[in-house]
Amino acid sequence: MGFFSWRTQDTDKSIANRYSNKPTFTVYMVNPLTFKSYKEDNYEGYGVFGGKDFYELVAELNGKSTRSEGIDIAFSNKPYVSPILVENPVIAKKYKGQVPETCNRQGFFY
Repeated sequence: MGFFSWRTQDTDKSIANRYSNKPTFTVYMVNPLTFKSYKEDNYEGYGVFGGKDFYELVAELNGKSTRSEGIDIAFSNKPYVSPILVENPVIAKKYKGQVPETCNRQGFFY
């Protein structure tokens, strides 16, 4: 299985994982309904931010329950409610309703 990565919505930076040659930085995954944030300082590359899995949250936000269902939703090419990925959680509301752009470098291949 490969890595999962995205670009931050507020700074448009590729979220590097700790195994790449780029340094990691603090990223917040924000629930767009409750605005609860999950802080991640050392991203591993597998979709987990602050102990919460991105695709599990996608599933929950869209009425499902498993990570696998969240992956299916995210790759379905249909609209869905998505977590927000930002460096500054204070401005996360600005990105509600938007899906973060995936990073084709998987946060590793720079």
